[in-house]
Amino acid sequence: MLKVAITGNIASGKSTVEDFLKTKGFEVLDSDAVAHDLLENDWVKKQIIDEFFGYDILENEKISRRKLAKIVFGDEVTRKRLESILHPMIKNKIGRFFRRIDEENLDKKNDGKEGEKIVFVSIPLLFEAKFEDLFDRIILVYANDDLRLKRLIDRNSLTLEQAINRLKIQMSQDEKKALTDYVIYNNTTLDDLYKSVNKVLESL
Repeated sequence: MLKVAITGNIASGKSTVEDFLKTKGFEVLDSDAVAHDLLENDWVKKQIIDEFFGYDILENEKISRRKLAKIVFGDEVTRKRLESILHPMIKNKIGRFFRRIDEENLDKKNDGKEGEKIVFVSIPLLFEAKFEDLFDRIILVYANDDLRLKRLIDRNSLTLEQAINRLKIQMSQDEKKALTDYVIYNNTTLDDLYKSVNKVLESL
């Protein structure tokens, strides 16, 4: 089984690539969705509330992703504190995902069937979290910075300053290019993007 990471800086188009892979029948774990689910976990919620004591992060007795994002995207110290809670749990979830696929593949093999050959994990902070060693191959989804800035402002209803702050916290795309096996450019049309994904799939 080939373990493939899909990464890319914010608003580059990772989710679009992820959704396309799912339509083609591939197993894809979305680490953003994992993080969102963790915020609903009572044990995790308590840790975050304790760690962020004095901050306004609750809404209707739940952790507000909007409020939390406003805090951590504007301050590196608080962002690192949040990541120290979530990243080990996300890593554990990725490991469990791989183990589940391995077990299912073994069952299929015992039944004379073919198991999954390639599985994907969508993980925006792959290099920042130092998770790259978990994978056999890495795909970077790349979009020009000015395009990502416009997408982020439009998608999240952010001010220019807020959007720039979110772009700045991640390692540069050019640095990541040197560390990846495949680069998929997402600067033009959906059709072009899908063609690029298909070329990578053929290579994999």
